[in-house]
Amino acid sequence: MLVDFRPHARLCSRTSPVTIDESLGPVVGALAEGGTDLSRVRVVCDWVQYKQNFRDVVEVRPILRETKQEGEHADRGARPVEAEEPDAPVPEGVRDDDLEVAVDVRRASGVDLRERTKDVLEARTSQDVLLEDWGPTRQSCIWGFNALYWTALEQWEKATGQTYEQALPGGETDARNRGAARDIIAELFAVWDGLADRGALPPELYVVEIGVGNGAQARVFLDELQEMDAAHGRGYYRRLHYLMCDYSQHVLDLARETVADHAEHVSAFVVDATKPRSVLAFLQFRVFLIYISNVYDNLPTDEVAQLGGRTYLVESRAYLPADDAAEIAASVNARPDQLPGLVQTLLRLGPTLLAEARPDHVASPDAAVAFWRRVWSAVRLAERYAGLAGLDTYELSPTVNGEALRPLLESGADVRMHVSNGAVASFTETIGLLHPFGKLVCHDLFARDVGAYRSGFRGPGKYDGSVVNWVNGPLLAHIGRRRGFDVTYAPFAHRTGTNVVTMTAQVRD
Repeated sequence: MLVDFRPHARLCSRTSPVTIDESLGPVVGALAEGGTDLSRVRVVCDWVQYKQNFRDVVEVRPILRETKQEGEHADRGARPVEAEEPDAPVPEGVRDDDLEVAVDVRRASGVDLRERTKDVLEARTSQDVLLEDWGPTRQSCIWGFNALYWTALEQWEKATGQTYEQALPGGETDARNRGAARDIIAELFAVWDGLADRGALPPELYVVEIGVGNGAQARVFLDELQEMDAAHGRGYYRRLHYLMCDYSQHVLDLARETVADHAEHVSAFVVDATKPRSVLAFLQFRVFLIYISNVYDNLPTDEVAQLGGRTYLVESRAYLPADDAAEIAASVNARPDQLPGLVQTLLRLGPTLLAEARPDHVASPDAAVAFWRRVWSAVRLAERYAGLAGLDTYELSPTVNGEALRPLLESGADVRMHVSNGAVASFTETIGLLHPFGKLVCHDLFARDVGAYRSGFRGPGKYDGSVVNWVNGPLLAHIGRRRGFDVTYAPFAHRTGTNVVTMTAQVRD
């Protein structure tokens, strides 16, 4: 048996101490009682800091190396490992396990872990309602819920009585910090001054913000730039073009109102952050600053793992626990087996049209939003590890091959990490818009080294109605270097006690 106990600091915590005996002993006992071959089991204990997440207290994840039945690998994006002969020799240094048992130590207190583990091992969840088939996590319906949250944000906020920013930890974002804005503007002015002195400054100065939220950051930036330019005296503000980009039209409408005082310098575009060039290609090599805050952690991602010398893709399947499914079904006059169809209709049409299409189950848009919120609160992800024949068979993004993951996966001990597919796609397209003297600045939840994935849980979690995952910083840095960019990370400089990290990318000198 291999045991990975990650929340080490909690063993000595004064406020919420845990013990290995209480967290691990009952689980091992249940495994032994069930006749499980303990020599082929991994037990992983995490402290899942997101109070809303997709996990139960105890999860069992099969580890699969062999070819599965036709159809099970649909849309995996990579071919499966070929089945091995039963008596085939195991390569030197390879450890083959059959399953992984995952325990959320934060929620384990007061739970009968022995009975919970036995229930999961004996598959006493046959009444759970499956919402999809197995597949890579970036294709899971949880990202359909995530997209719905942003397209129907106004209805969600009306139902909850709070804005999405109020739902963030601390109730606000770091993006609107005036000190941070002034630092960035001062750096911009230094670049523009140098180019202007050489007669090389273009007549139009482009700044792009992706993920504008309610426009507060844009307002801070524009206010500060206008004030600093008045003192600087070189007329940069009158040449400025500020492009606000967001996935949600509702968010853009709010942002427009926020920056109304600067309207003649601002344009707004609905943009899929994973495909910014589909709208912004006309700006190639022309943008001096691209500003992104709290976007990458909200983009679809797979996870890959290196376990015992073999490489795996984490496959997932969304489901509703049996008790929750029964309660939700009763609330909309449906049978539990009808819920997958209703959920798919909701994700395809949105709450307003769901009420029109299925009035027998939801009588009004408000009732449809209530159904949406109940399903989102209850939805969970089952997971399994599916062997990859080779990283070259895995498409990380449209322009990046899975081989980019090799130096990270083979950097040491076993590891499971985010691929950050959406962030990689966004990053690789966005840096192509930068002027040779331009810069990308991104504030987000970055894992700054591979070891961060070995020491703690990095998502997925739930923020209100959306999904959050930490972003694979070493991977973006590696990809950036291969494209001639220096990518650096530093703690957010203008607030202490935050997990937000500032990433900077610019053309290598």
